[in-house]
Amino acid sequence: MKITKKEKAVELLKKMDIYAPYIEGFEKQDKVCFYEQFGGFRVEQEPEIYAKMKEIEKEYKCLVYAITHEYMEFGECWSFLIVTNYPSEWKTLVRTNGSKHSAFAYVWNKDDDRCSEFGSVLVQSFGGGIKRIA
Repeated sequence: MKITKKEKAVELLKKMDIYAPYIEGFEKQDKVCFYEQFGGFRVEQEPEIYAKMKEIEKEYKCLVYAITHEYMEFGECWSFLIVTNYPSEWKTLVRTNGSKHSAFAYVWNKDDDRCSEFGSVLVQSFGGGIKRIA
């Protein structure tokens, strides 16, 4: 049986031990959260980030299921964790080792868009939220 991008995203949120009401909001109402220092917030509260999420989804035919926000030494970064349009890649979207997860993402460097790219980011789970640590 073929699963959808959304079903895969829910599976990944559960794998990362995200707070159950956030998963339910995503599953039932398409509510995506962004996380700052493990705290979750609804992305629609930030119109610029919501618009960027929709732009990424449309351009790359992917599904964003979570976002982290950090200030790195190279700029303000928003990591959009995604399910790609290619089911053959889904087995490698998230690799877990305890509470650490290597997740495939589109990282938007808001300060220098030329440095934005796809790749794996390392996130830590804690208290129902996540935080990018590398």
